[in-house]
Amino acid sequence: MEKIKMTTPLVEMDGDEMTRILWQMIKDKLILPFVDLKTEYYDLGLLHRNETRDQVTVDAAHATRKYGVAVKCATITPNRQRMEEYPQLTEMWKSPNGTIRSILDGTVFRTPICIDAIKPVVKNWKRPITIARHAYGDVYKAVDLRTSVPGECTMTFRGDDGSEETLFVQKVDGPAVWQGAHNKERSIRSFARACFQYAIDTKQDLWFSTKDTIAKVYDGAFKEIFEEEFETYKPQFETLGLTYFYTLIDDAVARVIRSEGGYIWACKNYDGDVMSDMVSTAFGSLAMMTSVLVSPDGTMEFEAAHGTVTRHYYRHLKGERTSTNPMATIFAWTGALRRRGELDGLAELTAFAGQLEQACLDTLNGGVMTRDLVSLVEPGFAARAVDSGAFLDAVAEKLAAARG
Repeated sequence: MEKIKMTTPLVEMDGDEMTRILWQMIKDKLILPFVDLKTEYYDLGLLHRNETRDQVTVDAAHATRKYGVAVKCATITPNRQRMEEYPQLTEMWKSPNGTIRSILDGTVFRTPICIDAIKPVVKNWKRPITIARHAYGDVYKAVDLRTSVPGECTMTFRGDDGSEETLFVQKVDGPAVWQGAHNKERSIRSFARACFQYAIDTKQDLWFSTKDTIAKVYDGAFKEIFEEEFETYKPQFETLGLTYFYTLIDDAVARVIRSEGGYIWACKNYDGDVMSDMVSTAFGSLAMMTSVLVSPDGTMEFEAAHGTVTRHYYRHLKGERTSTNPMATIFAWTGALRRRGELDGLAELTAFAGQLEQACLDTLNGGVMTRDLVSLVEPGFAARAVDSGAFLDAVAEKLAAARG
């Protein structure tokens, strides 16, 4: 069968460790045999980011804005332990995801990948819960300071117009740590608009939560901006019978646990990071979640929401077979290919993305899965654990059959 043709490249961002190995296996087994793939390739592996002083990450983000679609492999954000593992590093480089999200000014939407064989840990969850995560600022753009003597801290803002405001932070009687976080009104408004539009597009209710009772100014700004932006979308919500409401995040957590699912839960940056991990794990696995960054101009970057699976990578280096779940990475590829097909009017490419996803789901529901999922299946369901290569081969077989 002739390969599916692409007319415009998508941006491909390679990554680190075991997910980098899976990245190539997915391309070789599931994409290249069927698609005449066109990508603009960027190596975001940690050592190459180090060689380019992280310029490659910036270049990849700008290329994403140029082409409108990107797919990204999981990457390492180095900490002190990683600096010891990778002695070649000249700096503790920032999160590439944080850099990309800052440049694209997008919102991350994460949704569990559900299969019949695995039921959520929360027994009353019947439908997926999508986490909408603000992707700029807060602790990811914060600055930190550690002091060793008694004293006091103030925070000063100097306006370009010559104005100046100083805020007393705290006086301490000994060693202390300090953190200064910020966000921009423009980014918060983009976040709100993306959430309301995504709710309309997917016909789901939207919940939004912060802690404005404590962070009265900071989180209060988020709440007020969402209320202001909602006025534009309110008629469409009413026409579709959708609901938007705000509540404190501790109340939201209680509501989420008691709910049946089937809505979008919008959270600030760090809250969304934590809650998306909680939701995906409760539905089954971090490897069973889609993640897409949506910018106000429609630019989309698809990625796996989990890490680089370091433990499996070291086993792989020893020549051992690993049973690493590739689902999130496969669905990052299908999301990007579908979006590329939609933008370019390539119905065959869009259909291929759906066929590949269905082949994955059919394989899992047929009882062939990676080891992380076998222990989660419902009683009486026959499942067997296979290594990553065997799982991809099983998916490839179903995909080939679906394509005739």
